[in-house]
Amino acid sequence: MSEIRSPRPVTVASVVLVMGALSAVSLVGRGGGSLLGMDVAVAVVSVLVAVAQLWWPVSGALAAVVLAAVSPAATPAATVGALQVAQRRRLPVAVAVAAVGIAAHVVRGLWRRPSGISLGWWLLLVSVTYGALVGWGALARSRRALLISLHERARRAEAEQGRRVAEARMAERHTLAREMHDVLAHRLSLLATYAGALEYRPDSSPEQLARAAGVVRGGVHQALEELRQVIVLLREEDNEDDDLRPQPTLADLPDLVAEARGAGQTVRLSEEAGDVATLLPTVARTAYRVTQEGLTNARKHAPGLPVDVLVGGVPGTDLLIDIRNPLPATESAPLVPGSGLGLVGLTERVRLAGGQLDHEIIDGQFRLHASLPWPRDPRASRRR
Repeated sequence: MSEIRSPRPVTVASVVLVMGALSAVSLVGRGGGSLLGMDVAVAVVSVLVAVAQLWWPVSGALAAVVLAAVSPAATPAATVGALQVAQRRRLPVAVAVAAVGIAAHVVRGLWRRPSGISLGWWLLLVSVTYGALVGWGALARSRRALLISLHERARRAEAEQGRRVAEARMAERHTLAREMHDVLAHRLSLLATYAGALEYRPDSSPEQLARAAGVVRGGVHQALEELRQVIVLLREEDNEDDDLRPQPTLADLPDLVAEARGAGQTVRLSEEAGDVATLLPTVARTAYRVTQEGLTNARKHAPGLPVDVLVGGVPGTDLLIDIRNPLPATESAPLVPGSGLGLVGLTERVRLAGGQLDHEIIDGQFRLHASLPWPRDPRASRRR
C-alpha cells in the first residue's frame, strides 16, 4: 500500500542534494574512461529516481537497482531505496528488493570489476550493506508501528475513561433527581393537606387562615426551589458551582416527623435503633426516603388517620423500618395524584442499597416494611 502523505519540500531538496553528492563522489572515484558519459547520465537519472522513491518506494528502488546494474553512480540510490522499502513496507518485500539489488551488483561486478578490492570481498560488502539497511529499516518500521499502536491505545483509553466519567455523572445525576422527586412528592402532599384544611374549614379564625396560607406560600416557595434543583441535576452541562443542598439521612428523621405533624398528620414515632451515625451514607439516605415515602403515601391515601413509624436495629444486624396506617373506611381519591410507581422505585432503591422492601395489607392496616444492612464495621462494607 503506497504512502498517502506527500513529502515536504525540505525532504525532497535534501534527497536531491545528498544523492547528487554521493553520485558525484562515485563518479570521481571511478575517474575517466569510455563509460564516463553513461555514468553521468545514470547519476542524473538516479537522483530523479531517488526523489521518486519518496512517493513510490518499491518502484523507485527497483528502478535504481536496474541503473545500479549498469553504473556505480546509481549505487547510492539503490541502497537508499532498499532502506526506504524496509521502513515503509513489510519485511518480505524489503528482503526481495534487497536480493534484487545484490543480484544487480553481482551483474555489474562481473563486467565492471571494482578497483582496489577483490570481487568476492566487494560482493560481501554489498551484501552486508543491504542486510544492515534492511534490518535498520525494519527496526524503524516496527518502532513506528509500536508508537502508533500505543498512541491509539492511549486515545481509546482516554475516550473510554471519558465515557465512564460521563456515565458515572449521569447515573449520579439521575440518583439525585430521584431523591428530589421524593422530596417534591412529600412537599406537595403537605401543601395539599393545608389547602384541604382551608377548603373544608372556611369558618376558621382569620389568624388561623393567615397562618395556613403562610404555610402554603412557604411550601410553594420550597417546592419551586426543589424543582429548580431537579432541573439543574437533569441538565446536560456540568455545573460544579450550583448550590445543591446535601441529601437528608436518617439523622434528619425527627425534622421529617415534625414537619408531618405540623401539617396535621398524627405520627407516632418509635426509635429503637442504635447509633445511626455508624450507618453507611447510602443506607442512611435510603432509610430516610423509605420513611418519607411511607408518610407521603399515608397522607395521600389515608388522610386524617394516624401513622405508626418504628425504626429499630443495631450494628451487626439489620436496620428495620416499619410503617403502618389504618385503611380508610371508604375509598376516596387521593389528595395528590400519584404516578403509581412510587413503591416500585422505592423497592429498587432499597435493593440497590442491599436491603429488601415489602408492603402488604394486614389486619385492616397498610404495612410498609424495609430491612437494610447495618454492618458492625462500615469500612468493611465499603471495601466490598
